[in-house]
Amino acid sequence: MKSVFLSLFGAAAMLAAGVTASSANDRYADRPPVVVSPDLSAPWVLQLGHAPGIVRQSRQEVQPQRRYQRQAQPDRLRTAAVQAPARRMVARPQINPLYLPQEVAYDGGQKPGTIVIDTTQNFLYLVEKNGKARRYGVGTGKPGFEWSGTHKITNKRVWPDWRPPAVMIKREAAKGRYLPTYLAGGMENPLGARALYLGSTEYRIHGTNQPWTIGGAVSSGCIRMRNEDVVDLYERVNVGTTVVVM
Repeated sequence: MKSVFLSLFGAAAMLAAGVTASSANDRYADRPPVVVSPDLSAPWVLQLGHAPGIVRQSRQEVQPQRRYQRQAQPDRLRTAAVQAPARRMVARPQINPLYLPQEVAYDGGQKPGTIVIDTTQNFLYLVEKNGKARRYGVGTGKPGFEWSGTHKITNKRVWPDWRPPAVMIKREAAKGRYLPTYLAGGMENPLGARALYLGSTEYRIHGTNQPWTIGGAVSSGCIRMRNEDVVDLYERVNVGTTVVVM
């Protein structure tokens, strides 16, 4: 009996050793290639997030559709129309091309380099040689603020600050418009990009933050130009230039 038991135990041990060796060898053996079904509509393929040939909608594509469906309800549309304030576009009037800078004939008798301002036609002329002048459109004094005379340019300023005269502050306050006592140079300053000071007066040739007013009688006596035009004139004239206002 003992010999039979030992024989069976030996056979089982040899069988186990054979299985273990076989399993170890199979681990490193070449596997047969995996064959993928060409049918892209197969259920297991459709579960892949990036399967070739499958197009999935992105959030960006789906979200607008959901927003549109929510807004498509008539009641909400009517409510939104009542609650939302209407947006109005305010268009500024365009300057008349007549007042844009241009070369013109001039026979006014002033020597080249002189500035001549016609407050009736709202033109400023920079007299040139050979019977020519460079003409700009300007804004001039409104009724009651007209003036005439001859002065020299006594100062030139880039983006000038503004100190309204006391009489102007009082006059505008009576109309309900309160002016500052001082305003630094910049886009909000009514003197604009450049200023040419005339003699010892409070009058100037200057730019504006209201270019649509060029060509009218709109100022308190100053000569108003578009910013781009006053910059151009500023570069062409010097302190000491004669200015004739008619």
